[in-house]
Amino acid sequence: MGVKLILRSRQSEEHLEALLDRVEIGGLGLSFDDTREMARLYRICSARLAVQRSRARDPEQVRYLNALCVRAFTRLQVSQVRKQRLPDFFFADFPKVLAATAWIQAVVAVLMLVGALAGASIVAENPAAVYDCIPAAMYPPGQLQTLIESPEARADFLERKPISFGFKSIFSAALFTHNLSVGVLSFAVGILAGIPTLFLVFYNGLTLGAFAWIFSRDAMWPTFWAWILPHAIPELLAITLCSTAGLMLGKAVVAPGRQTVQAALRSAGRPALELVAAAMPLLVVAAFIESFIRQSTLSSPARFLAAAIALGSIAGYVWYVSRLARRPIPPDLSWLLK
Repeated sequence: MGVKLILRSRQSEEHLEALLDRVEIGGLGLSFDDTREMARLYRICSARLAVQRSRARDPEQVRYLNALCVRAFTRLQVSQVRKQRLPDFFFADFPKVLAATAWIQAVVAVLMLVGALAGASIVAENPAAVYDCIPAAMYPPGQLQTLIESPEARADFLERKPISFGFKSIFSAALFTHNLSVGVLSFAVGILAGIPTLFLVFYNGLTLGAFAWIFSRDAMWPTFWAWILPHAIPELLAITLCSTAGLMLGKAVVAPGRQTVQAALRSAGRPALELVAAAMPLLVVAAFIESFIRQSTLSSPARFLAAAIALGSIAGYVWYVSRLARRPIPPDLSWLLK
């Protein structure tokens, strides 16, 4: 019986060595079945190595088995520690998160659009409701009333005026701070079952719709859209990403699945934070455009071109994400080592 066991062990060692030589010397890859067989042989040789070490009778055999196990482990280890680089984040890791949360982003976008349509419809029926749709912190009630009643005030509001670089810089920082607070709030309150995040998304749409209605009654409505679109595209996308992250937390609380709520929150935490992190550059770009392009003497065609560039860049990135999502996912072989 002991002789047969020794023969089997040696056969396992020879088989494992042959598989390793095929990869290391021959440069050939391994099929899934060969990889699974290598993992089985690795466990057998590891157990035999432990026995040989405890007995300490054959140092040469211990060295041989140790070298064999190190070679096999190196080949079977599928998760390697690597430094996270910015290009890796935006072109490898984050697109997977973006593709996996596409349906939540669609929910946020639809809800914001419904809010915009509701805001425009409500204010069109009852102009006094504009004060409920547009917060006083954005536009004081007195100025808002003037914009509603006076076409001249709306024309003056959209007039292109030269503004100093210093004022634009300060304004850009203030805009970034404000938009960042809105985005972080949409993310943070998501832990309350996602309900506050949904209300904030709808209210943001309500504000946009009510504000658009004010300028939609004039013949200069193209000027308004040229004024708002260049910075609204990256800004609304950033808010959508932050709101999506908040709804991920809400989903983990409401529907954790087979996990506990704590485990579900831990699983959702990393991708949610990646969405918020990706929204930061968009908020920077939006603040820059709103300060240095919106507050400029650029013509409407030039502003529409800026909006088209922003939209085209986002569309190109989404196309890349969709291509990445259709790629076959490589098998996770980490379970073979367990």
